[in-house]
Amino acid sequence: MQALVFALGILIVAEVLNILAEMFAAQLPGVASLFERQNLFLFGMVFAGCSLLLVGYSMGYGAAKNIWVVTAMSVGGILVVEPILAWTFFHQLPEKGAIVGLVLGAIGLIATVAWR
Repeated sequence: MQALVFALGILIVAEVLNILAEMFAAQLPGVASLFERQNLFLFGMVFAGCSLLLVGYSMGYGAAKNIWVVTAMSVGGILVVEPILAWTFFHQLPEKGAIVGLVLGAIGLIATVAWR
């Protein structure tokens, strides 16, 4: 169980890195500006985040022996982290449809982990 919790922590950190890079990229004035030298750190963040995702999936599958549990943990990390970062970066609250989607996603995550 500890290995599964540790894998979840790694997946959440990985998702944070990837989502932060996405949010920074979304604030750029255009696609061409993404490839300017000062934005190379975004590619480093994505590389680190994706590397941690690989480690988290590997550890999670080794602990749970079920890929769907690991996938639900990853999606759950996104479900928690992305709305917080979206509000932090853009100061926009979700509309009704997005709230329903977040709630249903959270219910799905709980169901997947609880009913193994």
